[in-house]
Amino acid sequence: MKDSLFAALSAALAAEKIEQKTALTVTLSENWAAGRLLVDIPANPQLICGRPAKPELVAPGQVQQRNPQSPEGRARLLHAIVHIEFSAINLALDHAARFPGMPTQYYADWIGVAAEEAYHFRILRERLQSLGHDYGDFPAHAGLWEMAEKTAGDVLARMALVPRLLEARGLDATPPIQRKLEQVGDHESARLLDIILRDEIGHVGLGDQWFRRLCAERGLDAENTFRQLLIDFKAPWPSAPMNESARLAAGFTLAELAALRKKE
Repeated sequence: MKDSLFAALSAALAAEKIEQKTALTVTLSENWAAGRLLVDIPANPQLICGRPAKPELVAPGQVQQRNPQSPEGRARLLHAIVHIEFSAINLALDHAARFPGMPTQYYADWIGVAAEEAYHFRILRERLQSLGHDYGDFPAHAGLWEMAEKTAGDVLARMALVPRLLEARGLDATPPIQRKLEQVGDHESARLLDIILRDEIGHVGLGDQWFRRLCAERGLDAENTFRQLLIDFKAPWPSAPMNESARLAAGFTLAELAALRKKE
């Protein structure tokens, strides 16, 4: 008899210990690939997002500046990225667990993303540890998860405002961060971010595909709807400079990027 997909997703999402969450995520991905999980309909889903006691979560403005010129500043910068990747594990798990009744491919997509985010977290954490620090050593903020909570009631809004908005900001931010790291001689960290950027284009692309599909099902114009959701949810408007090539690869159109720039 197959195990419940939603029970496995809920368990991985609720795990508080880092090693437990990553191990459950990897096992979930393996069991899904082996056909051992049943896409059931949970009777009364009670989803809890578990996280370790550290890092301390503070408002974005309280996070100390991360200048890679100093060893501690570089560690703080990498810690911020490690935190994003840990948050991204929870986000992908929640994308899948939060919305029953979606096509099977939807769950396949976000289970795959969760496993990739767990891999990203591991390699970046190992790099941070090589610099004498670990995940939890510095404060972090919870901006990504706050938007997940705001969009918990509608999968269309979730796809728009988490992968397609907030995670797409990572496509814009990564090349400048890589340049800063290379300027201080940290080529190893910069090359790890090559992996992150490549995979994140795919993750944003999945958000784009599901957002457009859901808009089509509801008879909505996707690009106008995206801009309206930014207004409705008081979400941060995409800001320059945007990584046009990465965004185009992820599904944005030239016309949409031009329309988004008009707000600047």
